[in-house]
Amino acid sequence: MHVADSHDLIQVHGARENNLKNVSVEIPKRRLTVFTGVSGSGKSSLVFGTIAAESQRLINETYSAFVQGFMPSQARPDVDLLEGLTTAIIVDQERMGANSRSTVGTATDANAMLRIVFSRLGEPSAGPAFHYSFNVPAGACPRCEGMGTVTDIDLDELFDKTKSLNEGAITIPGYTVDGWLVRIFSASGFFDPDKPIKDFTEQERQDFLYKEPVKVKLENINMTYEGLVPRVQKSFLQKDKEALQPHLRAFVERAVTFTACPECGGARLNRAALASRIGGVNIADACAMQISDLAQWVRGISDRSVAPLLGTLQRTLDSFVEIGLGYLSLDRPSGTLSGGEAQRTKMIRHLGSSLTDVSYIFDEPTVGLHPHDIERMNGLLQRLRDKGNTVLVVEHKPETIAIADHVVDLGPGAGGSGGTVCFEGTVEGLRGSGTLTGRHLDYRARLKPSFRRGKDVLPIRGASTHNLRNVDVDIPLGVLVVVTGVAGSGKSSLIHGSIPKGAGVVSVDQGAIRGSRRSNPATYTGLLEPIRKAFGKANGVKPALFSANSEGACPTCNGAGVVYTDLAMMAGVATVCEECEGRRFQASVLQYKLGDRNISEVLAMSVAEAQEYFASGESRLPAAHTILSRLADVGLGYISLGQPLTTLSGGERQRLKLAIHMAEKGGVYVLDEPTTGLHLADVEQLLGLLDRLVTSGKSVIVIEHHLAVMASADWIIDIGPGAGHDGGTVVFEGTPADLVASRSTLTGEHLAAYVAGTR
Repeated sequence: MHVADSHDLIQVHGARENNLKNVSVEIPKRRLTVFTGVSGSGKSSLVFGTIAAESQRLINETYSAFVQGFMPSQARPDVDLLEGLTTAIIVDQERMGANSRSTVGTATDANAMLRIVFSRLGEPSAGPAFHYSFNVPAGACPRCEGMGTVTDIDLDELFDKTKSLNEGAITIPGYTVDGWLVRIFSASGFFDPDKPIKDFTEQERQDFLYKEPVKVKLENINMTYEGLVPRVQKSFLQKDKEALQPHLRAFVERAVTFTACPECGGARLNRAALASRIGGVNIADACAMQISDLAQWVRGISDRSVAPLLGTLQRTLDSFVEIGLGYLSLDRPSGTLSGGEAQRTKMIRHLGSSLTDVSYIFDEPTVGLHPHDIERMNGLLQRLRDKGNTVLVVEHKPETIAIADHVVDLGPGAGGSGGTVCFEGTVEGLRGSGTLTGRHLDYRARLKPSFRRGKDVLPIRGASTHNLRNVDVDIPLGVLVVVTGVAGSGKSSLIHGSIPKGAGVVSVDQGAIRGSRRSNPATYTGLLEPIRKAFGKANGVKPALFSANSEGACPTCNGAGVVYTDLAMMAGVATVCEECEGRRFQASVLQYKLGDRNISEVLAMSVAEAQEYFASGESRLPAAHTILSRLADVGLGYISLGQPLTTLSGGERQRLKLAIHMAEKGGVYVLDEPTTGLHLADVEQLLGLLDRLVTSGKSVIVIEHHLAVMASADWIIDIGPGAGHDGGTVVFEGTPADLVASRSTLTGEHLAAYVAGTR
């Protein structure tokens, strides 16, 4: 496609973020451009780290210094020239905030529109639109303050009533006898700290547990005293439970029960809002409906006074259905959505937007989508483009690459072997280009000539979690089982909800890895331990010197490699430490070598480089080599040993966990969409790994939509036929060959077309 005018191009010259090697590209505006290449080839560095980052930075600079003070600081990307940028809207897979007041309805415009409809048409009216909102006092249930749940605290989990305060009666994590938290109680004067709690008078017990905040003096310092129960509520219950450290989360789960509010029955709203109805349905009923049903209900309302609004609401709800999220309800907490669901929910907001001539940037929008849903997603991407927008998509799935107007293929490899543009042009041009992506675009995994038979089965009986309808199914063991079905059909509910955790079952998901920005693959996998010992032994010094979190750390940046500066009103900035130049270690430590590399140089290596380095010679280290081989096996050969864990994608995190679990004795592996973020060439490698796991005697159960994985299975369990209440049953169980022959389900139709090479 020839674009003559430079005004119609986003021009990037000399991009060097991360592994990009002086990349220059010209991207046509108002077109759909797909960026391809293996994981770690530089796609995200170009699209997100350069184009999106600079677009956002330039917009942020238009705000006042005061407003900028509340924004994260952004340094200019390492690029010579960027021209033709438009406002960038990033639709990524970051999970939505787990604020318990945020729902699918509040995160889109659906709730706001529904509130206006009820304020106009509801009988009897509860007042203006905000009287129907559970997030403002005028509409919220007074008992639960719009949360829908009330908390009940088990006092026996807070203290041991047979002991006094000075004997350590309070059993809450962090409440030690000599700590400030307990000393405020002991010195308050409201009760005797040497008296067992069971002997407190009624007044003393009331003051200990429920007293309103008051000022007390502790060692001549004014402190605030309040009862133990409100203190626990503020410390633990007003925070997102998932954000708490594991031991604190375990305490909350022990000590607190959440029950539906007796006043509103969990509907979150006050009586006036719940009494207001349209045709017998109140706003809480409407928000609890499956969105596909709510869309039908809204169609039945006809009132000329709100006709334009109803039309917009109708289009929003239809978009949910079209994007494969019709099985959700508007009252679903947004923190419970998966990465793919969150990305598609954000997309709804933009589909209804009047903005044109902006850049929409998507990060693998097909994640979590069945081939049937991918077709609909493709239609939505094209619709955004046809409104006059530039659509940039980072993607691996051939079905989405196929609809691109323009393709930028990065590579040829990952990490240090990537970072260059291998091809720019049309999809047809990519097919004939000979690049890794071009060669794999028409790759088809073949059905096996013979399928392994399970030696035993894992029986699931009467499964009814979420939308499952009393499902009975036998999962064969000792083979590769793929559980599939459209998004929301009940796959995860069946597997995660029914397979007992514990002995012999290793469940590997894409959840966040707990660890700070100091954690990296070397620390997380235990790889650093043998490396530190080898450095210590080779140089006759302590192994602790070779830890950036211990004795060997650069004193200026404490081993972080960067110095964080708080600029008060302006946003804080992170700058590379001048003392160690980002190497994280004291200069004296870097004089010690293992083979011909120092510890900083070892941490800068990719897994593949390190695997070779620790295989032989002076630096031969079998313990490290074993761990590195597992990392390479799961397709992580390109990540560097010292890369912060916070920079890994969901798919990379899952594969990192898998590499660790491969050393365990577990007999059953449960994987949740392990192809996330994998290039077609890497999918082949993953299939080889799964095959080897089964050959070694493991049972592998994979929840997956990828057709290549389905084709390679020994046994398929297909859940459906649809999503939400239209799903929840087993629509097929058997070999992939039988599914292809019968074409009896949506999955069967797509798989048959795939193996025949017609898609």
